Amino acid sequence: KMAAFLLRHAGRHCWRAPLSPIFTVRNAVPMATSASQRLEQFEEKNTRLNRPLSPHITIYGWSVPMMMSISHRGTGIALSTGVSLFGLAALFLPGDFASYLELVKSLALGPALIYSAKFALAFPVMYHSLNGIRHLAWDLGKGFKIPQVYQSGYIVIALTLLSTAGIAAL
Repeated sequence: KMAAFLLRHAGRHCWRAPLSPIFTVRNAVPMATSASQRLEQFEEKNTRLNRPLSPHITIYGWSVPMMMSISHRGTGIALSTGVSLFGLAALFLPGDFASYLELVKSLALGPALIYSAKFALAFPVMYHSLNGIRHLAWDLGKGFKIPQVYQSGYIVIALTLLSTAGIAAL
């Protein structure tokens, strides 16, 4: 009997709700006709009130942590793209790795060009790895003070250049 009572009670309120004055047209909020008109209204209001534009990357002074963050993301994207392309090339191109290595050797490229190419390949790997270790230290809650952030950044840059030069010399 209690369930029947609850169903009747809920049913009455559900039927009555659309007829309630709360849901009438006179209480409706007018909608913007389009997103572009809404944006124009927003810009006009900000101009009228002399509000500045939102901060943009062009007004910020470039700092070591900012550049390292951007570079870390860039090297991550470059590495994942490179590995994917290398894997696809290994699947679809004829021949094996040894044949392509022989092709590069037959080009008789100078040692400076070979060293530069090896440096260019090793740099993103070393930078992303060493900066990843820096991020792991941050995950442990270490090195968040501004001087420490700059110091660890310079250490990562120095170690990246040294280790990349060493690997490229092999």
